[in-house]
Amino acid sequence: MAKENPFDPDLVRELANLIADTDLSEIEVEKGDLRIRVARTVTAAVSVPVAAPAALAPAPVIAPPPAAAGDNAAAKPGAPHPGAVLSPMVGTAYRKPSPDAKSFVEIGSKVQAGDKVLLVEAMKTFNEIVAPRAGTVTAIYVEDGTPVEYGEPLLVIE
Repeated sequence: MAKENPFDPDLVRELANLIADTDLSEIEVEKGDLRIRVARTVTAAVSVPVAAPAALAPAPVIAPPPAAAGDNAAAKPGAPHPGAVLSPMVGTAYRKPSPDAKSFVEIGSKVQAGDKVLLVEAMKTFNEIVAPRAGTVTAIYVEDGTPVEYGEPLLVIE
């Protein structure tokens, strides 16, 4: 009373090759009482956004000062400007208090230590970013509503 084995290893190999040659993650074939399902485990690569170093941050809307001859003492690529105001947290930067209001500061704005220059929203809380020193805003690296990372340069006060 031996029952014929309906399992066909060649068919399974064929189905496995078909999956490998296509973008399918599984295939199932059914014929009568025989049902063969071949599946592969799909591992998805997760891309995590990383803060761009200062050298790759969006270029500020200013004309750079003329470099002096032999001026090799410029900041290293990726090193923040000495007058940069860095983001104290991960969140979304806002340059104005509301969508219809004017920006806290623009390039060329004079600020005093403690003046509000930006907002960073994190977990539905708006955190004021204040000027750490008096000076003039010479560069702004963020647009209104853009995500920022901890330690990312937001603007420069010289």
